Amino acid sequence: MSSAPLPPADEGPGRSQPSRIASAFERAAARKRAAFIPYLTAGDPSPDITVETAIALERAGSDVLELGVPFSDPIADGPVLQRSAARAIAAGTSLSRVFEIAAKIRAQTGLALVLFSYLNPLLRSGLEDSAAEARRAGFDGVLVTDLPPEEAPAYRPAWRDAGLDTIYLVSPTSPPRRMLAAARLSTGFLYVVSRSGITGARTALDPELSRTCARARRAAPRLPRAIGFGISTPEAARLAAGLAEGVVVGSALVRTGEEAALAGQDPAAAVGRLAGKLAAACSRALSAPGR
Repeated sequence: MSSAPLPPADEGPGRSQPSRIASAFERAAARKRAAFIPYLTAGDPSPDITVETAIALERAGSDVLELGVPFSDPIADGPVLQRSAARAIAAGTSLSRVFEIAAKIRAQTGLALVLFSYLNPLLRSGLEDSAAEARRAGFDGVLVTDLPPEEAPAYRPAWRDAGLDTIYLVSPTSPPRRMLAAARLSTGFLYVVSRSGITGARTALDPELSRTCARARRAAPRLPRAIGFGISTPEAARLAAGLAEGVVVGSALVRTGEEAALAGQDPAAAVGRLAGKLAAACSRALSAPGR
């Protein structure tokens, strides 16, 4: 792997105007805040509730929404997101249904939308077809969680041709060459995994996170970075906002919706309340340490 050439730096999908994702980060920076990026599993517990929750997330101050494709073997997901995917699959959520949900969210919100998926569902539908359908549904970017940057050049043309930003993951254990490859392939933002392991809410951030963010900045000096995995509280969101241009929260929001539904309450409203606190915590001075 060390002898393989690095991919050329990606200049984006070739639009004449900035992507919706780029514009979301620019607006957040102008307001002296990190972009707030929640995650939802599409179809959990139903398509209608997913759309309602997305609307609540926008009202709460969200900038970008990661909409997850439920998958039967989610190897990078912790128990909360695994249960969420299982519920969505049991409710009949397929990739085509995810596109239907996204189209409704696009029609009713101004959120930038990221298709968050494992590679298998996209390949099953045909990479070019799924990319084109994602764009028609209103997605602005794609993040394939199990696609390493070394293998990505073979798949990138389909997403670029569809006008989708591409987002790749880096982590504390990413060697310099892999981090640089991920940075060169990314256009919407560079996703900085806060720690090694699977998704899931944590009470504290990894003490090495600031070093990982600094490495990511050197690899991608002109690209926004967003920190995800393990952020569950406003305090953690505030700390992450001081290190990067975006903050991603998934498991904490999904768990809140799960608990509300089990209690017979409105999951969209419950998720919106937590999201409002997290989004407010993303405000920070542009000169915050670690940037």
